[in-house]
Amino acid sequence: MRLTTKGRFAVNAMIDLTRNEGNGPVTLASISDRQDISVAYLEQLFSKLRRRDLVKSIRGPGGGYRLSRDAADITVADIVFAVDEPLDVTRCQGNGNCQQSAKGNIECITHNLWASLNERIVDYLESVSLAKLAGQERGKPARPSAGAINQAIVFQGE
Repeated sequence: MRLTTKGRFAVNAMIDLTRNEGNGPVTLASISDRQDISVAYLEQLFSKLRRRDLVKSIRGPGGGYRLSRDAADITVADIVFAVDEPLDVTRCQGNGNCQQSAKGNIECITHNLWASLNERIVDYLESVSLAKLAGQERGKPARPSAGAINQAIVFQGE
């Protein structure tokens, strides 16, 4: 699994929006300047974020973007999935047809390992709120603990 630029930029832009919307709607140009992401790329990302009801656009002078709901109610998983970021470490996209053989398509011997890792990654991303990443929640910024990482690599019986 690899989080691409699309997912990373979307999360960075949403954190920036959260931190700066207290002064009114935030323009993509201002996010672009602060995060070094092209406005054209941000337009593509925010179109998807708007369709998933994570942001709303304000038109006219002084317009820009705002969160469509509280930052504590938006997770990293919401953002990543909104921009169509694939988070799948299986070769078969979870379908269980990892290998082709004379018997047809079958699961590879490590299918359950990778499927379990997918679930743990999604669980973790669903546990991290935008508010926490933006520093609006008490505590340190979200980071996986060593224990959480070790637990993510659990071998399941085949």
